[in-house]
Amino acid sequence: MELLDKTINSYLDVWLGPRDPRVKGWLLLENYTPTFLFSVLYLLIVWLGPKYMRNKQPFSCRGILVVYNLGLTLLSLYMFYELVTGVWEGGYNFFCQDTHSGGEADMKIIRVLWWYYFSKLIEFMDTFFFILRKNNHQITVLHVYHHATMLNIWWFVMNWVPCGHSYFGATLNSFIHVLMYSYYGLSAVPAMRPYLWWKKYITQGQLTQFVLTIFQTSCGVVWPCAFPQGWLYFQISYMISLIILFTNFYIQTYNKKASSRRKEYQNGSTATANGYTNSFSSLENNVKQRKQRKD
Repeated sequence: MELLDKTINSYLDVWLGPRDPRVKGWLLLENYTPTFLFSVLYLLIVWLGPKYMRNKQPFSCRGILVVYNLGLTLLSLYMFYELVTGVWEGGYNFFCQDTHSGGEADMKIIRVLWWYYFSKLIEFMDTFFFILRKNNHQITVLHVYHHATMLNIWWFVMNWVPCGHSYFGATLNSFIHVLMYSYYGLSAVPAMRPYLWWKKYITQGQLTQFVLTIFQTSCGVVWPCAFPQGWLYFQISYMISLIILFTNFYIQTYNKKASSRRKEYQNGSTATANGYTNSFSSLENNVKQRKQRKD
């Protein structure tokens, strides 16, 4: 394993140049192999997990889901606050910020972004909970692509550009995750579900995040500084791929659902929303069934 790590590291150093010495020896950052193996294990579980659960009863996971989502909500809130204050303390330039001019604020950003990288490993549990609860329809191409790639991308970011212009997307994403994981945590409590109204806007917020990240990253291309240009072009390309996948998800999830409900209403069929059947239609059907039994 040590020989493999040395070989991979030598190739990466030739390809991408010297690493940032400020993260030398940090947990999981020294070698790429653990991050890669975690990702391979994740994909294997995504493939084999639903097959294993096929003939088994789904797990509720309600209690652990509340704790898990609350934990990620608090972690995301912490990262958002620390990134915003670090950027302010370092006097970061919105249009382009290099990785060495922020002084002590750069180290603050690096420490927070390590937690951001590590949170992408924790978030593999999102998929594992879907598998255990047999919510396989939620394990989409978008979901797997997003989770599997983010951990790997941020390993490279942390080793070569762990601060500077890298902060922006992570800051927005942390804010969106505060909204997202608070929603998921509260939705695990049945009594709270009628009061949760912002699910649709989470996807809209994610799409807005990607557009803003492309804009801010493009500023670094138009008005360059010492931040490596190759990373900016890669981030723009990755954001475009996410916009395409998230837009398709939004259309499939919300626009088609709305169209389907309109058709059901026009045809006089029983309307169903979020797993709840129209109570008046159900009552009418029950009355008809009683009459039939009497006859």
